[in-house]
Amino acid sequence: MGGGNAQKSKMAREKNLEKQKAAAKGSQLDSNKKAMSIQCKVCMQTFICTTSEVKCKEHAEAKHPKSDLYVCFPHLKK
Repeated sequence: MGGGNAQKSKMAREKNLEKQKAAAKGSQLDSNKKAMSIQCKVCMQTFICTTSEVKCKEHAEAKHPKSDLYVCFPHLKK
């Protein structure tokens, strides 16, 4: 038969413990903020470190048409 209050309480404690363990792993948001290492020198907008040169070029052309790509993103100079 089973299913008494003691069993329900035990199951609730186990479920809450699992939720706490999942929350303790941390959020991805903190590591994403740290990865925002590319910055446009004109408007100071930041981009994640994996942003390609194409995306940087698109930003420069759309937001700063009068500025050169390398003025916005000096790290792209080779």
